[in-house]
Amino acid sequence: MDLVNHLPDRLLFAVPKKGRLYEKCCELLKGCDIQFRRSNRLDIALSTSLNVALIFLPAADIPVFVGEGNCDLGITGLDQIKEADMYDSINDLLDLNFGKCKLQIQVPENGPYDKPEQLIGKKIVSSFTKLSTDYFKSLEGNDSVSTNVRYVGGSVEASCALGVADGIVDLVESGETMRAAGLKAICTLLETSAHLISSKQPKFPELVQTIVQRFEGVLAAQKYVLCNYNAARKMLPEVLKITPGRRAATVSALESKPGEEEWVAVSSMIEKAKIGNIMDELKKAGASDILVFEIGNCRV
Repeated sequence: MDLVNHLPDRLLFAVPKKGRLYEKCCELLKGCDIQFRRSNRLDIALSTSLNVALIFLPAADIPVFVGEGNCDLGITGLDQIKEADMYDSINDLLDLNFGKCKLQIQVPENGPYDKPEQLIGKKIVSSFTKLSTDYFKSLEGNDSVSTNVRYVGGSVEASCALGVADGIVDLVESGETMRAAGLKAICTLLETSAHLISSKQPKFPELVQTIVQRFEGVLAAQKYVLCNYNAARKMLPEVLKITPGRRAATVSALESKPGEEEWVAVSSMIEKAKIGNIMDELKKAGASDILVFEIGNCRV
């Protein structure tokens, strides 16, 4: 089947074809019920559940295909959007909160440099030449000395040891590679993560909105759990301060016998990272039957 012939009638969604963002992107697409089967030899896959064609591209190319091409949606790093100078040409829809790292200036740990200003006029190697050049130009000001920024596509961290650079500009995730190369960070140019972006003029705006809502639901399900508990009505002001909910908590009256204290059931979305403390605070406040449930998916 000639997949290319099917592309004009489908929303084109550009996603990274490999690297640090690929696997997480596939997980998100599965959570959003964008089902597809990708052949090992093809960088195009038609979704079987939505009118979408997935285009697998290098992350660095995706901002251009979304900002200037026919792709309605894309997933790529904020660093790649800025490096391609396409931020004003796309809609930045969602920070997907994965692939987080920092674009940093790094120098030999035992070298003479401790401040970025000391590298003015020196040799800088990076795969982010635009961001690097812009940064050093801002440091140079009206100075006639210019910094030599050169492009290297891989093994940037080896540039100082191999004698082709005084400093580098590269992404740092855990810092393990940087330290192994005998480097230290002296400045952060940008904090980045994967973002969902769209064209300024999508050809399928309703489908774009549907997919964005699905992504929002998956992200909320990853961040929150559902907390249910019972509490005396007089406690509500105190317990709702503990569990205000993502937007608001749901409060339902419980049946009580005449003369008994009135109780309510409360249901609220709480952050996964705070489960233990929140349950302890609710118990201390007098709540009972405190239960926590995982959220498989949702719409927010």
